[in-house]
Amino acid sequence: MDFEEGEVVYFNKPLDWTSFDLVNKFRYKLSRKLQVKKIKVGHAGTLDPKATGVMILCTGRATKRIDEFQGQTKEYVASLMLGATTASFDLERPVDATYPTEHITCGKVEEALKRFVGRIEQIPPAFSACNINGKRAYELARKGKETPLKAKTLVIDEIELLDCQLPVIRIRVVCSKGTYIRALARDIGQALDSGAYLIALERMRVGEITLDKCIGPDDIDEFLEDK
Repeated sequence: MDFEEGEVVYFNKPLDWTSFDLVNKFRYKLSRKLQVKKIKVGHAGTLDPKATGVMILCTGRATKRIDEFQGQTKEYVASLMLGATTASFDLERPVDATYPTEHITCGKVEEALKRFVGRIEQIPPAFSACNINGKRAYELARKGKETPLKAKTLVIDEIELLDCQLPVIRIRVVCSKGTYIRALARDIGQALDSGAYLIALERMRVGEITLDKCIGPDDIDEFLEDK
């Protein structure tokens, strides 16, 4: 493999790692392997620290393919806690409000999920990397500033209820570029006349790239030895 010319590597991002943590780890080990001071490495689609799963890294001229990978269909498995919300819509922030769940049944969850299949409008989370007048939304949100974000059009191809142990549900989502599963959790909670936030998220697939084709950070040395 010619990493300086350009290669694509598939990773399973660990829990509590940022996307940049993974890029930096791989770039450091790759630079040492190639004995170069600098090599271009980028990722095709951010995963939040509390999310795990498929992350595609590109090196050298292959970084020109990042937009191609970002545009591909994604598949996720997500666990949601019903009856409460957090400012970040996930576990990064503490619960800020609670709501009743006694009226929710697994049947009502199934019915609510159907509303999100197809072309929908979604307002991104305030704690996101969306650009607002040159600033990242999360930078403003962490300072307590209002971050009015515009709704974006996206497509949900499939939503499947995998498990329903109320107040926790687990769903599978197949969706387009730009979908925030955290925001989907928020909207599902609202559709159920309650609240919801994300407690676990795994990206199972990007295009045709599935988890079984990915390596972990602990596999980098062995992976590079074989190359």
